[in-house]
Amino acid sequence: MAAIRERESQPVVLPMTLPDLDDIMAIERESFSAPWSRGVFREEMTRDWAYLRVLRPSAGAPAVAFVNFWLVRDEIHILNIAVHPKYRRRGHASHLLGYVCDFAVARSVRYITLEVRRSNLGAIQLYKSFDFRPIGIRPNYYVEDREDAVVMLRTLGEPPSE
Repeated sequence: MAAIRERESQPVVLPMTLPDLDDIMAIERESFSAPWSRGVFREEMTRDWAYLRVLRPSAGAPAVAFVNFWLVRDEIHILNIAVHPKYRRRGHASHLLGYVCDFAVARSVRYITLEVRRSNLGAIQLYKSFDFRPIGIRPNYYVEDREDAVVMLRTLGEPPSE
């Protein structure tokens, strides 16, 4: 019986669907000073190269976190990863980042890139724990407050021999 309860309480990562948008919009508004609109998320859901995933703390629970990333050739670019403030510090961001890394390995992706606010030291530490390294700065990247972004890269595979 305990094994069944443990399995039911494992986080579940699933493709985002239109019914998830209310949960995602709440997370977006709580997490970002310039949140994306519902329309932007709907548009992302139509792109062949865009992957939007939600995390539920258990099967059937509401979405409490999400990630949005693009797969283009041999690179993944993470656009957004966010956890609702009520559910932070429970490993959900790590779970989603691990999902993206596993997704990348399964598709022979060579690079994963992302931008993160220079002031977001917690996120930078999380990314470093997944072997991302800073490779540059995008000055004034965040328009609403002109904060710089740190560009981070994780290299997964060797270039093909020619």
